Amino acid sequence: MKTGKLFLILISLNLFTLYAEGTTDPMRQKIYKVIKNKKATVGVAFLSDDKLFTLNDRQKYPLMSVFKFHVAFCALKKMESEHTSLKNRVGITSSQMHKDTYSPLRELYPNQDFCLSFEDLLRFCISESDNNACDILIDYIGGIEKVDKQMKSIGLTDYNLSETEATMHSDITNCYKNWSTPSSMVKLLYKVYNEKLLNTPYDVFLEQIMIETTTGSNKMREGIPANIILGHKTGSSDRLNDGTKIGDNDAGVIYLPNDKKCFIAIFIKDSQETDSTNTQIIAGITEIIYQAFCSSES
Repeated sequence: MKTGKLFLILISLNLFTLYAEGTTDPMRQKIYKVIKNKKATVGVAFLSDDKLFTLNDRQKYPLMSVFKFHVAFCALKKMESEHTSLKNRVGITSSQMHKDTYSPLRELYPNQDFCLSFEDLLRFCISESDNNACDILIDYIGGIEKVDKQMKSIGLTDYNLSETEATMHSDITNCYKNWSTPSSMVKLLYKVYNEKLLNTPYDVFLEQIMIETTTGSNKMREGIPANIILGHKTGSSDRLNDGTKIGDNDAGVIYLPNDKKCFIAIFIKDSQETDSTNTQIIAGITEIIYQAFCSSES
């Protein structure tokens, strides 16, 4: 990529009005109440109408399965460049179905080689958060380094991708190496959804499988009315020996009643709270943000 083009991309990511971190606006104060006295670090960012809100945004939050959005985007970008149809089938060997990891796909095809369409493989990766599907797509892209390179090529900053699901499961501390700030995540979502980085039908498909997500129904989904469309990618880690939860996350887009979109990321790291408390934090913050937008339109 030419330097001039990269410079323009980097500028485009910063053309947002920033809600100052130190302000005492009512919404920020409500969020502070949700996280007050919680034994966890909570980061929040949301972006709508070119206004970017951040809270605790300078931390490096382990992405966990949220990074599957980065992977899916890169896989679709490669498919687009090679004119590969979503209906094309991929040969998958039993050796690619690792046993000690979350994988609904493995349960469907135990101890066997099989073929699957890219469409289904991507749906398992995003909607079902299947770890084996994710790593198969990383192999298709050419390695996690290629994913990282693609993210840099579109001007993304304040993140790092160096681990696969397999390497994070081989050493749980590797989860800390795949990290992002909340604002970096919402800027990525904004670009993918608004700047036509993918052509149709690839962009429409990515949007659809985000909406079809089945995981984390007690996170962002719990914080907004049932009739409001949400497209999102969740992430959750195991716990360290001392009980610390490395990461508990949700990131995506809320389709607001006024036909606008709110891109949002809520990341929790190093939590000593229960899983239930973590999800309540995410749901509570989502509700505050959603209500703030509804109030501003009334």
